[in-house]
Amino acid sequence: MEHQHPIQFVSLGPGDPELITLKAYKALQEADLIFCPGTPSSHGGILSRSKQILLELDLKEEQISVFSLPMSKNREAAFKAYEKVHYEALQAYAKGLRVAIVAEGHAGFYASIHSIYETLSKENVSVEQIAGIPAFIAAGASCGLHIVQQEQRLVVVPGVTTVDELNGYLSAGMVVVIMKLSQCAQEVWSLLKIRPTDDYHYFENVGTANHFYTSNHEELMNKKYPYFSLLIIQPQQ
Repeated sequence: MEHQHPIQFVSLGPGDPELITLKAYKALQEADLIFCPGTPSSHGGILSRSKQILLELDLKEEQISVFSLPMSKNREAAFKAYEKVHYEALQAYAKGLRVAIVAEGHAGFYASIHSIYETLSKENVSVEQIAGIPAFIAAGASCGLHIVQQEQRLVVVPGVTTVDELNGYLSAGMVVVIMKLSQCAQEVWSLLKIRPTDDYHYFENVGTANHFYTSNHEELMNKKYPYFSLLIIQPQQ
């Protein structure tokens, strides 16, 4: 399907509106319709960090369409939400509108919304992905961290991991980034006990007013990790 304007998957960066790329910002300014995710709140509304970023970038409320994305390991409800966005985006695209679908961080890095991109591509719809800054890069910069040096290797793992897996990477001299840390609190606590000499850099709500950082082991052992948290571990031989 030939079309003048591709459906753009725009990366918002980690949370600080100033960390969006110029290309992404321009795409959003030119968009007629912007789809952004939100999560159901306990009060019956929808909370959306993505929408807050868009508003702070002075985008117009009427450009933005927030869709509810339930946060659950059972992804059935999420995929139903994506099906609805896919349909509505396709309808707007057919009318010649400029359509953007946003994701925090980078749209192709642990972003389940990428499933919409893949579906549209298979349907021969013109799509474009605009790069963004992943949260762990912004996290490291926020405290002046040199994440990897010289010949070091970096491995990024989701919260579904084990102590043995993490210990194996660190023993091999790799720097480890754990995303979605709330899923593996017990594993992190166990790792701290068996590898107490490593450097642990913990971050939550990177790039927002609630940004928090610590490298204190005791704090890490007693902390409840929220969804928007990550850990960078640097092995010390």
